[in-house]
Amino acid sequence: MSLENERRVISVIVMNESSVLARVTSLFAARGYNIASLTVAPIPNSDMSHITIETQGSPRVMEQITKQLHKLIPVYKVIEHEEMVEKEMVLVKFPIAENLSDISALCEVYNGGIVNVGTEMVIAMVADEPCRIRHFIEATDRYNPIEVVRGGVVAIER
Repeated sequence: MSLENERRVISVIVMNESSVLARVTSLFAARGYNIASLTVAPIPNSDMSHITIETQGSPRVMEQITKQLHKLIPVYKVIEHEEMVEKEMVLVKFPIAENLSDISALCEVYNGGIVNVGTEMVIAMVADEPCRIRHFIEATDRYNPIEVVRGGVVAIER
């Protein structure tokens, strides 16, 4: 992977106010950088939220974006992760006709399991590192998934 296309994960701690997310994401859009994954959640017992952004870009552009993020008034802290614990979640819907024990065994390997069984489908959930989520999704192809829904990356410094 070249430096121009390097994967980056940035956390932004912001005041939990309207339009903050739009202001943060507009910094990426203004520079023509795509956001691969975006998660936002309130920080318990505070008036702040934690935004986790997964993107790709050169160190120079990411440094510019980080500096611009610091200048936004509702931004409290910006962290470009070096050492972090990173997880992502995925839900996959399978036809009920597929082998339930095989699907369950596959999910267990990727820190997941079956979370719902209906008359026509089975829903599995896995939470693991983003690269392992990609591998899990590839491995599910043989079970004819009906639908795949990925959550965004969440990260925390070690």
